[in-house]
Amino acid sequence: MANAIRVLAMDGVEKAKSGHPGMPMGMADVATVLFSRFLKFDAAHPDWADRDRFILSAGHGSMLIYALLHLTGYKAATKEELSNFRQWGSKTAGHPEYGHMPGVEVTTGPLGQGLATSVGFALAERHLAAKYGDDLVDHRTWVIAGDGCLMEGVSQEAIALAGRLKLSKLTVLWDDNEITIDGKVSLSDATDQKARFKAAGWAVRAIDGHSMSEIKAALKWAQRQEKPTLIACKTKIGKGAATMEGSHKTHGAALGAAEIAATRLGLAWDHDPFELPANIEEAWRKVGRRGAKDRKKWEARLAASPQAADFTRAMRGDLPEGAFDALNAKIAELVETQPAQATRQSSGAALEQVFAAIPELVGGSADLTGSNNTFVKDTPILDAPTYEGRYVNWGIREFGMAAAMNGLALHGGVIPYGGTFMVFSDYSRPAIRLGALMGVRAIHVLTHDSIGLGEDGPTHQPVEHLAALRAIPNLLVFRPADTVEAMECWKIALETKTAPSAMALSRQKTPAVRTVAASDNLSARGAYEIKAANGEAKVTMFGTGTELALALKAAETLEAEGVATRVVSVPCFELFERQDAAYQASVIGRGTVRVAVEAAIKQGWERFIGEDGGFVGMTGFGASAPAEVLYEKFGVTAEAVVAAAKARL
Repeated sequence: MANAIRVLAMDGVEKAKSGHPGMPMGMADVATVLFSRFLKFDAAHPDWADRDRFILSAGHGSMLIYALLHLTGYKAATKEELSNFRQWGSKTAGHPEYGHMPGVEVTTGPLGQGLATSVGFALAERHLAAKYGDDLVDHRTWVIAGDGCLMEGVSQEAIALAGRLKLSKLTVLWDDNEITIDGKVSLSDATDQKARFKAAGWAVRAIDGHSMSEIKAALKWAQRQEKPTLIACKTKIGKGAATMEGSHKTHGAALGAAEIAATRLGLAWDHDPFELPANIEEAWRKVGRRGAKDRKKWEARLAASPQAADFTRAMRGDLPEGAFDALNAKIAELVETQPAQATRQSSGAALEQVFAAIPELVGGSADLTGSNNTFVKDTPILDAPTYEGRYVNWGIREFGMAAAMNGLALHGGVIPYGGTFMVFSDYSRPAIRLGALMGVRAIHVLTHDSIGLGEDGPTHQPVEHLAALRAIPNLLVFRPADTVEAMECWKIALETKTAPSAMALSRQKTPAVRTVAASDNLSARGAYEIKAANGEAKVTMFGTGTELALALKAAETLEAEGVATRVVSVPCFELFERQDAAYQASVIGRGTVRVAVEAAIKQGWERFIGEDGGFVGMTGFGASAPAEVLYEKFGVTAEAVVAAAKARL
């Protein structure tokens, strides 16, 4: 059965003339024992809510999971798909991609991220078990990780988090083959990985990764531990290859026709590429059917549970009925009261209105809770041993937090949000990008969004980060201008199932700009006219966040001088791009002088102002001084906006 994995892996890579056969061949024995004896799943129902989650963190070895899915009878994992490995339109992508192939739980390939995401999966399982009971939620998360995963820095954040949270249903199977692309691991690393995991609070065991009996005993041992577990599987990369077993040359290239022919002889495998002996194929199909009884018993328990409807709704990702009743009432109140406050406070106020109404919300902060305004009063902490709480103390681990948030969202039943300073989105960006690629609902609360944070200086003042985040496809980047817009943006983020969101929020106060009630969520269109011109417009001004107030003040000045000026709020570039061409043209206002103001770099604003439009913002890094001084010294003022318009009239 293990040799079937080896042969399918080398055949798929050979057909594509591209891929990584070494890891699948080396971990075939471990994977065979895991899937045939321990993994709880039903190949006929890949979305069974109480299935075990299998995460291939070493995603370059994607033929391992594709072979397993094919062998166990997943309908989508056909022989044709395996033979079409890495080709246009295939479900068997070069690295496993969530949403392409049933059975692939998470997109992996950027090393370390699968391991980090698994912390979110395991935490979601514990949280939902506390909420719904072990009858409905009782499964494990299994991870195959390689040396590259453990070298990447995010792995330390992940294992430290898992150890602190005592995620006992998380097991990492380390492919300890001592090989990287360049050669021996010893070329670049001398870490005692087993000691490292022990120090982080894990239970650790080392085995021969090619001994079926040792593998079986270790997996049984893992199920009994009260800590997360690492099983160090000593393996040979390219196990079974005729002359290349143990060679780093098997890591990232096809073995070649001659080596494959010799390997077939050595394995006594007298079958054409992608063909399987009937007895081995049936043995694997039985593995795929093995979980059907458990699934049916679980379905009966679900049907009998008084929580069935709520559990099903939450796992489907639907919001509860009336989720925004309190929020909508608050927005109506704010239009009347018009408070001046920092948009980070506005974000916190939005959370207060929805937190009780949407029990799936689970929040946290990377050690900046008070600054991010992510904590709702009296919320219990999500922690061992009960896991009932809804707030996670992530520690100073922005990357690990963002990756685990992806895992929480992918698991289902949880809508995660997490906070940090916007400048530290650089640390979490790879996980934000992967979340956007997968289309998961994770909300990143990024406060202190400009030079307006003041005295902490240029190390903490984001100037290029809005442009960098807006460059990520399928990421909704919101920069609300006041409390009403902040609440509208939160509503959109929560309603959007298929994309993550980034909330760019200010430290400093900003005046209310939405002072007239609206029947629709105006922010949902990405950009909208917030102030019409007095007569035929000569100037169109664009602004976001705290700088929208500067655009409105500049418009007042121009209007007083007889220059008809309209102002457009742009809370979300990405949503604006989804509008029809007629609406976009009406908002952009071609034929007028166009000027944008944002305390950030210009990149991306050409979409609104054209090549000749005016831009008032940053051209370099900030400085350490009070916010009002910085805005004056860097020329981000209403007067500068007026001057930019006049220069083009």
